[in-house]
Amino acid sequence: MGSATETTTSTRPYVVIHVAVSLDGSTSGFQADVARFYELAATWHEDVTLAGADTILAQEQVLLAADRPGPASGGCTLAVVDGRGRVSAWQALLDAGCWSRVVAVHSASTPPRSHGFPEVVKGSDRVDLAAMLLELGEHHGAGVVRVDSGGALNGALLEAGLVDEVSLLVHPAIAPATGRRPWFGGAPATPRALTLVAAEALEGGLVWVRHRTASPG
Repeated sequence: MGSATETTTSTRPYVVIHVAVSLDGSTSGFQADVARFYELAATWHEDVTLAGADTILAQEQVLLAADRPGPASGGCTLAVVDGRGRVSAWQALLDAGCWSRVVAVHSASTPPRSHGFPEVVKGSDRVDLAAMLLELGEHHGAGVVRVDSGGALNGALLEAGLVDEVSLLVHPAIAPATGRRPWFGGAPATPRALTLVAAEALEGGLVWVRHRTASPG
């Protein structure tokens, strides 16, 4: 995934992790209410959607087979952390009708790829997540970044103190042990204090919970 340099700065975008989870905190092993999830995602009016390569690769075949209306006029930017250079469907992502621009996030050691899309190159061996966020804020118009990804990227951002808000859409289900994937990846090494922003019961047994994180240190 990416390395993360812990930092605080006024130019870093506001970063929110928004995840659909089961009662036991898994992102898989249950049927998520996708429509409600993305309806709530509009709360933050993000400038950049941040995803990890694994999340994009898991959807790549469906994306390639789907209709492609073209870039979304006035839409936000999709930034994909692809430190190992595995993503190839860049044009399909741009044409999916969800985003107006697509940016590839690499490290200096990422194998060269001639995809022709804008790049953010930060870090030597792994993507420097803190520097990446600064770059997205300063040069790609990111005031708000919504993370739409799996546990590895979520956990790395949390561990580095680079997350301002955590939003969980909790579903009335418990994931089987064999398919359980915690939304934060492995257990964070550093405790993070959270402050409740809102908790709302929704139709279908869903509960939407939002917390803000404390500043690093």
